Amino acid sequence: ESHVTVPQIGGMYRGDFRRKATLAEYGFRLPSCMDNRPLRFEEWDAMRPLSVAVSATPGGWEMEQAGGVFAEQVIRPTGLIDPPVEVRPAKTQVDDVVGEIRDTTKAGYRTLVTVLTKRMAEDLTEYLHEQGIRVRYMHSDIDTLERIEILRDLRLGAFDVLVGINLLREGLDIPECGFVAILDADKEGFLRSETSLIQTIGRAARNVDGKVILYADQVTGSMERAMAETNRRREKQVEWNEANGITPESVKSRISDILDSVYEKDHVRADISQFTDSAGAMMGNNLKAHLDAMEKQMRDAAANLDF
Repeated sequence: ESHVTVPQIGGMYRGDFRRKATLAEYGFRLPSCMDNRPLRFEEWDAMRPLSVAVSATPGGWEMEQAGGVFAEQVIRPTGLIDPPVEVRPAKTQVDDVVGEIRDTTKAGYRTLVTVLTKRMAEDLTEYLHEQGIRVRYMHSDIDTLERIEILRDLRLGAFDVLVGINLLREGLDIPECGFVAILDADKEGFLRSETSLIQTIGRAARNVDGKVILYADQVTGSMERAMAETNRRREKQVEWNEANGITPESVKSRISDILDSVYEKDHVRADISQFTDSAGAMMGNNLKAHLDAMEKQMRDAAANLDF
């Protein structure tokens, strides 16, 4: 995701400098500590090897470096097309969302709702809950494992609506999601930038019936660009499907997949075959040595955080 990574490289030097400048200023460290620092962005750029930047929403620097020449992967193997995007007034956004959620749930799909603040996420969740909608919310205080469980429950249908702030961006893969609501889409800023909007809209692109509604009282530049880009991709995809007789199908991904990557390390069968004889009984002779060997294995595994 180069649009996230490239700014990090520039941020390293600046973050390091700020921290050390404060320490040096108050005499906690010598001023020379600032010489031991990460590379500046320009220095890194001057010595980086040939690089490939990969992102669905490349940043300005990548586009400028590529000089407008890039390889584009717009056609999906499943034939899925980017979802239709609609703009509706923000004044009545909450009631409108409730109606849309009910329709989406009736169709057997899940809904993702993105808001701007933690407070809004909590209030909206409470309101939806009062309306009898099965809903949960997710924000930065929730740790990774719990996040994964929440996503898994959403996919399994334990609840129908997930409210969040920044949860709908890179790589959140929920094929069951049939509707994405972006509240206050016209509040220009980091969470409603062109990049964020395109990424968020992409969350509904895993489902044939996916759709996106932006709630806004005016159309900002970011919204305009995000919708133009989505429509441009959509046209290409539709054209390709028609030319090749492809019928889009929703992605079918096993629900356990989300969990495997994180949890599989918790379920390790201790291999004791080397300590048993052919009949499967533990070896009795030389037991002390075997126990020492097993303890060493255990400590090595713990050192590797392989629990």
